[in-house]
This record gives sequence, C-alpha cells and structure tokens, in this order.
Amino acid sequence: MFSDENNGMNIFLVEDNTKLRDALKRGLEATRGVRVVFDCARGADALTALAQQTPDAVLMDVQLEGDWNGIQTAIALRRELPRLPVVFYSIQDDDAYYRDFRRSGILSHYAYVKKSNYLLPEMIAPLLQDARSGRSFIDPEIEARVQEVRVKDERAPMALLEPNEQQVAKMLAQGLSNEQIAARMGFKDKRTIARTNGQIYAAWGLADNAMDEKIARTRAALIVRAGRLIQWDEQGAPHAQNERGEWVVWEG
Repeated sequence: MFSDENNGMNIFLVEDNTKLRDALKRGLEATRGVRVVFDCARGADALTALAQQTPDAVLMDVQLEGDWNGIQTAIALRRELPRLPVVFYSIQDDDAYYRDFRRSGILSHYAYVKKSNYLLPEMIAPLLQDARSGRSFIDPEIEARVQEVRVKDERAPMALLEPNEQQVAKMLAQGLSNEQIAARMGFKDKRTIARTNGQIYAAWGLADNAMDEKIARTRAALIVRAGRLIQWDEQGAPHAQNERGEWVVWEG
C-alpha cells in the first residue's frame, strides 16, 4: 500500500546518468519529503525491485539504459501495480518517445516534463506528490510536441490500415505481384491479396478516383513511398496536405 499522504514519500529513481542520479537522490532527500528507496539505470531493474517493495511513486528519465525507455518501463510497472504514480522527465525531443507516450494509455497519476524546466528537486517533489494524489501534469512544451506527433501520425497512410494490410501495401510498393505477395504471406489463393488491395484502396480514397486497378496499384505504391496520403483530382493531378492540413498540389 502507498504511504499516508501526510508522510514522506518513498520513491524509485530510474536514471541512466550515474552522476545525475546521485545528485537527484541527494537533492530530493534534502527536501525531507522524499526518500529514494531504490535507484537504477535500467527499467528492467526497477521492475525486479517492484517485486520486493512498493514505492509511493517513480521518478524516471525517458531515455534509459537497456531495452526499455522510461515510457515502456512505466507500462511494465503499471501492469504489476495499476496507476503507480510516475513522473517522467527528459531533455530528448524525439518523436518516438512522444509516440510511445500517446500509445501507452497513461491517463492519470503522472507528470511529464522537460528536464531543463523542472530539474530542481524542490520543483520535482511537488510533481511527485501531485502524481501520488492522482493529479496529472504535462509540460506545455511536451504537450505541444505530443499533439504535433498525433497530427503527423493521423495523416500517415499506414495508420489507416490494419497490420496485414500494412504488410501487403509495403510489398505492393516493392513491385511484387499478388501471387508473390500471397506466397510470402502464406496464402494459397491470390484472391485474398486482391481483396486486401481493395481494402487498402478504399482506406486511402483510391477506390473513388482510380477505377482501373493498375492505376490504383501504382498510386498506392506512391503513397507508401511518400509516407503521406495523396489524392488525385479528375485530371490526375496529385494533392497532399501541408502543415495546416490544406490540400495542395504535390510535386513529390
């Protein structure tokens, strides 16, 4: 069970920079409101420690040693202890981290801040306390980047396809025939791929403006290679969305 909210907090500290980890530990404990009961550089080590003791919260860098980043570590920890309070911090500005955060499903009992804005222990301690109390906070700079990545992903053509359709689309873009794709995916009937192609064309709006299958196939391949949705008008001119979401002539 978590300790009483009026008492000091017992936390895990997960940070791959040894010097920073030691400095944070000393600084947090100097506030007299936080006690670091376990610290490490790897998410997997934090998960192992969770089997031995239950912290009130976890303070964690997003970039870590080992196979898991901080977001992935939080997911693993919360499988064992749902809604375990976590405060993430990072100086990294990487789409992959923001994408992992969006997909993590973390909705409460957390804070996510830029290290450069909230590095001082006296600023981190209140975030830990708020996270333990169920109040969540996200740094406005982080929130802006998370939303930017969301918009980017929603415009990505592959996001509109199911996993097997994504596989077919990639092989289609490589120039493979339906027979070849069927063989690689273990289907005996190439008509399965033809049906999947139809689903891809429909998802990307190609079924409406490319009645000929060969044209639709070529346009689908262009979309895969461009990594963005493209629409063709009645004259066959391609259009793509700009940063404001407006459809403009695409020049490739």
